[in-house]
Amino acid sequence: MYRSAEAVPGFINRTETVTRVLLSNTQTGLKLSIKSRTILYLLFVNVLLLFVAVLLSPGASAQDTPVGSSGRMNGLQKRKLLEDRSVLKDIKFRNIGPSVMSGRVVDLEVNPADPTEFYVAYASGGLWHSTNNGQSLVPLFDKEQVITIGDIAVNWKTRTIWVGTGEVNSSRSSYAGIGVYKSNDEGKTWQYLGLPESHHIGRIILHPTNNDIAWVAVLGHLYSANRERGVFKTMDGGKTWRQTLYLDDNTGAVDMDINPKNPDELYVSMWYRTRRAWNFEEGGRTSGIYKSTDGGDSWKQLSVPGSGFPTGDSIGRIGLAVFPGDPRIIYATLDNQGHRPDTASRKDTNYVLRDFRGITKEGFLKLDDNKLDSFLKDNDLPEKYTASVVKGLVRSDSVKPAAVYEYLTDANTALFETPVIGCEIYRSDDAGLHWNKVNRKGLDLYSSYGYYFGRISVSATNSNKVVISGTSLMMSADGGKTFAATDNAATHGDWHICWMDPTRDSHWVTGNDGGCNITYDDGKHSFKANTPSVGQFYNIAVDDAKPYNVYGGLQDNGIWFGPVTAKDPDQWNYERPYPWKNIGGGDGMQVQIDTRDNKTVYTGSQFGFYYRKNTEGGRGFSLYPRSDLGSPKYRFNWQTPIWLSRHNQDVLYYGTNRFHRSLLRGEKMVALSEDLSNGRHDGDIPFGTITTIVESPIRFGLIYLGTDDGNIQVSRDGGYTWTKINVSQGSPVRLTGKNKKPDEAYNLQKQVQGLYISRVMPSKYKENRVYATINGYRNDNFNPYLFVSEDYGSTWQQLGTDLPAEPLNVVQEDPKKENILYVGSDNGLYASFDRGKTFMVFGSNLPRVAVHDIAIQQRENDILAGTHGRSIYVTKLDPVQKAYDSLQKITNGALLNKSSDKLQGKAAMLNADRKVRDTMPGEAKMERD
Repeated sequence: MYRSAEAVPGFINRTETVTRVLLSNTQTGLKLSIKSRTILYLLFVNVLLLFVAVLLSPGASAQDTPVGSSGRMNGLQKRKLLEDRSVLKDIKFRNIGPSVMSGRVVDLEVNPADPTEFYVAYASGGLWHSTNNGQSLVPLFDKEQVITIGDIAVNWKTRTIWVGTGEVNSSRSSYAGIGVYKSNDEGKTWQYLGLPESHHIGRIILHPTNNDIAWVAVLGHLYSANRERGVFKTMDGGKTWRQTLYLDDNTGAVDMDINPKNPDELYVSMWYRTRRAWNFEEGGRTSGIYKSTDGGDSWKQLSVPGSGFPTGDSIGRIGLAVFPGDPRIIYATLDNQGHRPDTASRKDTNYVLRDFRGITKEGFLKLDDNKLDSFLKDNDLPEKYTASVVKGLVRSDSVKPAAVYEYLTDANTALFETPVIGCEIYRSDDAGLHWNKVNRKGLDLYSSYGYYFGRISVSATNSNKVVISGTSLMMSADGGKTFAATDNAATHGDWHICWMDPTRDSHWVTGNDGGCNITYDDGKHSFKANTPSVGQFYNIAVDDAKPYNVYGGLQDNGIWFGPVTAKDPDQWNYERPYPWKNIGGGDGMQVQIDTRDNKTVYTGSQFGFYYRKNTEGGRGFSLYPRSDLGSPKYRFNWQTPIWLSRHNQDVLYYGTNRFHRSLLRGEKMVALSEDLSNGRHDGDIPFGTITTIVESPIRFGLIYLGTDDGNIQVSRDGGYTWTKINVSQGSPVRLTGKNKKPDEAYNLQKQVQGLYISRVMPSKYKENRVYATINGYRNDNFNPYLFVSEDYGSTWQQLGTDLPAEPLNVVQEDPKKENILYVGSDNGLYASFDRGKTFMVFGSNLPRVAVHDIAIQQRENDILAGTHGRSIYVTKLDPVQKAYDSLQKITNGALLNKSSDKLQGKAAMLNADRKVRDTMPGEAKMERD
């Protein structure tokens, strides 16, 4: 029996008691103002936070192993403490948008009695509610511990809302949830119902007449195996759960539906899938359809040999829909990973990539020169590679005949080149006993990304009217035999959900990667409900214009820029142009701006397809380094890193698995290094790639980079030579404090080796200082790894041991105060006043959203948080710096010296602080500033 998680009993209360006792002792013999007492109170808390790190973690090694549900739940208590004690919690951030492109919608619940009321669940942007047909939406889930959502369910009679956290689409940024929540007051307050190890929830089904009964389809962990997956049932409103269907630790439940006329009859689709940082296994023989006839207490497999539904190793994600008018009719979508037979005759006489796979020398030399020239040009090979040149290389055996194929093929290309069957539609007319494939033609609906789609909807009144979701939204009016796309100019691609009005089935409310659309004519015309700022930013940057502009790349929504003064009203102003402008498509990635003109931008889309362009228009210049034909192909990260030197903005750095540099604004790019990763890793996801590049703001040519397989490298000569600094470099160095107790200053721990390096940040205050964040998301490791080195990376010290169990994405220094640090995690933004020893939550009005990037505009003293789900927030740093100065004044001033008879002044305070820190093994002792 699974029970709802409970808080650590009395933890916060005990901490409050200890703090008050300390404060009371301090007040003996010393009269303080209320303001000073408050500041001193907070000063003691900073010391206590170090103690908290010990209480909630068994020493410095506590964050060396992946965190399970208990660690994540304890992390929630840590976060609550950091929030309650924060001197920065009252600082307000302002959301500057953008909202026009919206963000990924994963589920919808519409009031059938009044379809102008509905709830929208965004993948990483929370839960929103509209009562005016989408003209405006209000967030309801922002203060909960996670706001990433997989599915929602609403009992419209009781107005009860259920939320299953953790997106079920298994993409690169499908964040893990912590289970199920419920609200009995229309979203005003929420009750946590447990299932912390579920991580990703596919569907919640509510009993139509019994409010205490619900079923949850749990997909489970994304990057690791776990047992808490399958079907869970509650009979007491979520107080307890029983796992009623379990197959194995890699097969979870992805979709479920119910017979509305007989709620004891349920159907669920089970999906075998494994994902690693380098490979995705999208199907397996344990995938299939199961049925229960006793209210989900027991299950029987329907997709067996002889049933008509495919079985075997190629069975991928399955979507289900029961026809309410006659529940014997059931539709299913299948992502069939079996290979298509290549029997179709080729009408296109031009060459395609697969023509070069396995080609012989004789066959290559017989290729038509004109067609080969066209192929080479269409695939952007360097101009030097003409048909005659390449044939000459093959003829002389300088390159292999298959060199062209190998040159253009990587893990991402292989996805598109693999001729999988893809989407198929099956129908049963006898409650799942027998199935027939109904689509007459192949459906190019998933574009090889079947794991990202899979929902199917059927009209409540017409059993032959079916809508399927994929790269397009397609409708069939003949029971699935034929389909036509319904997309139009007002809609975005990549669809995830379609609700059809049970009384008017031409009225749909739909969701895709670009938000929520509403149509009343089967998709012929649509309008977009895009007032919420729910953009999923990967990266942001700022220029030096007045007012300055903010730039960023978004998931599946390109690259945008706009002024920091932008405001996103809840309705459009037809007299004024929208302040944000689009400058690129695809999945928008990193951006660098030449601040000499604040118009020249370096940016691009996924896997390194970058360019230089002017924001005012004109022709751009492509930035995509290629190796020589016959040499190993470069590997590009999804978020390929670039960096424009602040010392000379003609110099651009670019990372594949090798380090590239251009001295001419991106032109004539040269690979200066060999492979800086740990090497190629077989799989269908690019791996062994550089993830971050940055140059020291103090010294030109001092460059750091990180890789997705755990390497941190440093170059002190502009990229010509590199030293790996995540592994030991000789004997450990020992630092000794006044107490003569040696304490080892360690290199990066063994336990973090191989994890994704999310950011390396050299200090602007000391040349030899550098920070690094390491993100274990791709290993289902939720530890917050933050490190600092004071010797160019030769040795490292772990920071942030009081941070909750949330993977870290970015670290930034304050532009004016050396001791202030900011970090962004997968659940929020934190600040430190002691260079990372202790942290506090920064900003009370920020939702618990992933902060992928932090940008600082030094002239304006602004900090901006680029979130993956709620667009961009900005606030001034002046109050942060003033709060820091106030604490420093109390710490270093004469006020504390007057209390020497009871507190022994500043020395006693520092000594107490030192004693607490002495209890933390593995931390180097350093004198206070």
